[in-house]
Amino acid sequence: MGDIGQVDRWAHRQLPPREDWPELILPAELAQERPLNCVEWLLDRHIANDLGDRVALISDRESWRYRDLYRRVNRLANLMTQTYGVESGNRVLIRAPNTPATVAAWLAIQKCGAIAVTTMSLLRERELRSILDISAPALAICASSMTGALYDALASCRDDVPVYELDLDGEVLDEALRHHPDAFETRPTLAEDIALIGFTSGTTGKPKGTMHFHRDVLSVCRTIADEVLAAKCADRFIGTSPLAFTFGLGGLALFPLYAGASSVLNPAYTPTQLVEAIGHHQASICFTVPSFYQRMSQVMNRRSVRSLRMAVSSGEALPVKTRQQWKTASGLELTELLGSTEMLHAFIGATGDAIRPGFIGRALPGYTARILDDHGKPVPAGELGRLAVKGLTGCRYLKDERQKDYVQNGWNITGDTCSMTGDGYVRYHARRDDMIISSGYNISGLEVEDVLLEAPNILECAVIGTPDAERGQVVTAYVVVRNGVADGQAFKAELQAFVKDRLAPYKYPRRIELLDALPRNESGKVQRFRLQDVG
Repeated sequence: MGDIGQVDRWAHRQLPPREDWPELILPAELAQERPLNCVEWLLDRHIANDLGDRVALISDRESWRYRDLYRRVNRLANLMTQTYGVESGNRVLIRAPNTPATVAAWLAIQKCGAIAVTTMSLLRERELRSILDISAPALAICASSMTGALYDALASCRDDVPVYELDLDGEVLDEALRHHPDAFETRPTLAEDIALIGFTSGTTGKPKGTMHFHRDVLSVCRTIADEVLAAKCADRFIGTSPLAFTFGLGGLALFPLYAGASSVLNPAYTPTQLVEAIGHHQASICFTVPSFYQRMSQVMNRRSVRSLRMAVSSGEALPVKTRQQWKTASGLELTELLGSTEMLHAFIGATGDAIRPGFIGRALPGYTARILDDHGKPVPAGELGRLAVKGLTGCRYLKDERQKDYVQNGWNITGDTCSMTGDGYVRYHARRDDMIISSGYNISGLEVEDVLLEAPNILECAVIGTPDAERGQVVTAYVVVRNGVADGQAFKAELQAFVKDRLAPYKYPRRIELLDALPRNESGKVQRFRLQDVG
């Protein structure tokens, strides 16, 4: 391939041995090790096709057309290569909120043939230090308002990592960018060159770095943007998940850009603000988590979100009650997707007439799924087991011994406990680590949560197993109440009776803790590993 391919091979050397990779199911055109840089599909081709006047990225302060984005990306690529000496294959860390400038930085990294390492805005010094040590970046791009924790983390690093302070105000070029040209030739990379390192969200407390190729980016765009969303250039995307998470990266950057559509980007929304933003920007596709849809349903009506044609839920299990509330308030069915950082994006879901309440859906185009027992054998329809997936993408951890846990016999073992119908519909029961085993009974916390959410005055809840000397574990519910209760003990007894009336008695929560709020990470997922510390 001559001069094509990443020059810095450090990240490639951190890939697991080939025998530990999952089996991939690829179309012929992607199975070959051919030249491919994802930025050509996300940005360059729109300019080549004379579509630069389309609106690409929007915030409350500004609107960038594709030609504006293209020029900004090229200037940033010139800055990175000429001022900071970034080479293809170098890692570049991004620390910035959801803004057009952040997307431009991510695309510029791809232009250089470098590897994007996008981090959550809420991470502190210790967490950033760990990511810096794992990814060994050549450059850090940080919003000028968020440099404190990064500089503190860098002070203890072995290597000197320069920092470019990113100005989030896109209306005026900062001094550094002004001196660089707005033309840049995209660096040639290969399909199996690494485009990004995504860190898992840490709901278990132990995030891992996952490596994804340029081919993977194109694959998920074709599956989700084309097959699931049927995204068109007229669509306008909006949502809440940070770009540091692959759910947000896909829904708010990759998929809209791939389709030549537009994306609304703001650092944060409350549920009320998101409803207002959907109406103001006439958004047509929304990406957020179930808890947001639940709270949005309480502050909106169909007129509020009449521009939406699709609402996508992911990040955590979708309660049946939330699906019903959203349908009543909006008139739309929620499209639920199940994915993972390890797989880059979603691999199971359903849309339109294929939606079955209570089920996530079936394997998406390009993927196949099974439910396996602990010995790797398929279980009968309807029985619980481990969800196993293979297809267009797969898990490749960055130098992590847990690769052998996630990939077994070519299958990606996602860590989800599920069941499957005879026609392939998947029902989610719990994260495998969250299955509660009490007195020998297997109990799905999600099933108990669904019942609790039907009780009066329950705003949200999470159910886990906590240690118990007699039963091993007991079902423990952490509940957020809509209105204050005069007698906490009496209220807990009422909730226990409510569950006993609707589920087998061994499933009722023997312990109930009343909380003001559930602990969540930046993507909105409940951090279940923290629950025992907040009661």
